[in-house]
Amino acid sequence: MASDSDVERKKREIFEKMSPRRQERILKKGYDKWDPFLAPKEPPFFNQEERERVREAALRFERFRVDRSGEAGWEGDPSSAYFQGARDICFGLAKQDERYQGMLDFCTWLKKIHEGE
Repeated sequence: MASDSDVERKKREIFEKMSPRRQERILKKGYDKWDPFLAPKEPPFFNQEERERVREAALRFERFRVDRSGEAGWEGDPSSAYFQGARDICFGLAKQDERYQGMLDFCTWLKKIHEGE
């Protein structure tokens, strides 16, 4: 393993090769606290099942978008906000987010009420 003096020397070399603006930011936070050797953060792990659910949701959303764009009764194409909302719910449900499940449950409940009127 590298000695403390080697680590400090490498740290100083990295610091001196930086732009003056970046050096100022490090000095403001504290040179002693700065660690240029930190490992990068790992990306979130998605298991195969979740990847498959998201892939299927993408296909369903694309089919929905094509069907809605070609449907009669629309004056022009639906707005991008309309599709953004549909996309958010589609992928939120695929990722099993409770917020979107609540939206779906409410819409289903509301539809039943309107059908009963």
